[in-house]
Amino acid sequence: MNLSVALSESAAKFKGKTAYHFLDKTATYEELNTAVNQFASGLNQLGIQKGDHIALLLGNSPHFIISLYGALRAGVTVIPINPLYTPDEISYIVNNGDVKAIVLLDILVPLVEKMNQYSPLVEQYIVCETNDERAQGVDLTLDKLKTFSALLSLGSADYQGPELLDDDVAVILYTSGTTGKPKGAMLTHNNLYSNARDISSYLQISEEDCVITVLPMFHVFCLSISLNAPLISGATILIFPQFSPKEVFALAKQHQATVFAGVPTMYNFLYQYPDGDVESFANIRLCISGGSSMPVALLENFEKKFHVIVSEGYGLSEASPVTCFNPLDRSRKAGSIGCSIMNVENKVVNELGEELPPGDVGELVVRGPNVMKGYYKEPEETAAVLKDGWLHTGDLARRDQDGYFYIVDRMKDLVIVGGYNVYPREIEEVLYSHPDIVEAAVVGVPDPDYGESVLAFVVAKDEHLNEAAVIDYCHHHLAKYKLPRKVEFLEELPKNTTGKILRRSLKKQVQQS
Repeated sequence: MNLSVALSESAAKFKGKTAYHFLDKTATYEELNTAVNQFASGLNQLGIQKGDHIALLLGNSPHFIISLYGALRAGVTVIPINPLYTPDEISYIVNNGDVKAIVLLDILVPLVEKMNQYSPLVEQYIVCETNDERAQGVDLTLDKLKTFSALLSLGSADYQGPELLDDDVAVILYTSGTTGKPKGAMLTHNNLYSNARDISSYLQISEEDCVITVLPMFHVFCLSISLNAPLISGATILIFPQFSPKEVFALAKQHQATVFAGVPTMYNFLYQYPDGDVESFANIRLCISGGSSMPVALLENFEKKFHVIVSEGYGLSEASPVTCFNPLDRSRKAGSIGCSIMNVENKVVNELGEELPPGDVGELVVRGPNVMKGYYKEPEETAAVLKDGWLHTGDLARRDQDGYFYIVDRMKDLVIVGGYNVYPREIEEVLYSHPDIVEAAVVGVPDPDYGESVLAFVVAKDEHLNEAAVIDYCHHHLAKYKLPRKVEFLEELPKNTTGKILRRSLKKQVQQS
């Protein structure tokens, strides 16, 4: 089984049911499946064959879904790319990923000439037409350019794709590249399908659900939880071009949405939004948080205000991505990423790979059908993280007696103050509990006396809040060696396109100052 076949089965079973809403457009499962066939067939007409690579430079839209599933049906490997990347960032991924064709928004066509100089392997650019005024006047007669609609018209609605093997690479996801250049995690058809299937089963997603799809589709969190899992289950997805608290509340109410998935920053914006309507979430049965750890204070405040339960989970690109979720059939533990989902094993190990007892902190390692095949053209990097069948995540974690896991921090973010381990997340939890602090992030900085010290970045509601008051507040909750030595106040914290706070940007800012 794979995602392409699963979508065909959904189309047969839920023929006239709405697959997605997008702005003023809707499509049934039958219409979506037909468009996927046409796209897959159209790729073949352009000479794109099984095993070739195409990139998607698209935001949240039906274009993304049709392109993704169409390419998979044709046996073509998909490389989703953040459309906000610079030409240099895009060119690196396109070249490293051996991309033969790119599907892109028409407003990005001006990038084509720049990229074309550095990406000679790209044979086709498939341009998705929008009504954006900025795209008017684009010359679509240029060599190598085809429109999305023209490609669909080339294809056959009855297309039968090649045989897809479980171990064939379906998607290559380039990691954010915290150190050096990004690496391409190769996810097979079995990786993606098994994770979507197990997520759907674990979270009890069904044809009765309407899932708010507001996370970026090019990101693995959205790809599996808000796109693949609902579509193979017959659910309806409610596509948002971008995150807007106002629109989330309005459309959730209009379409009686039942599932919301977001990163902690989105929950914070929804919680802080002054016109947030509690009734808009009246039909929400499940809120899912991932991408980074949600501060316990925010989680509890959000649940209390909107009368919902927020289930935190954990995942990473190399695991397609989900490995853990708080279960629905027993207690949700605040601050925990939950338990291993079905068919996936998690454990906490020491430096020798030996499993640690409950309560001890070590590296989280993962094993299951969702774990990647490896990094594209990176055998040494692959060998460094895939050891004896286990994926080494680089995250510090602990497990309790009930089998619930807790992320303590990233191994790379650990701060060592005078020989003592300090976990930034522990300090951030305290900062978030302060009534006048909206956002917070903690990093380690060089210290001549202690090796490292703690620097806190804070976004405050009260302009009169000062460094001394913040440190004094922390003093009541933390040991002395964990206290921030300095507090910097910012108007906002740097974030990536999913809303995840970027500690590495803050570290870079410190290094440059």
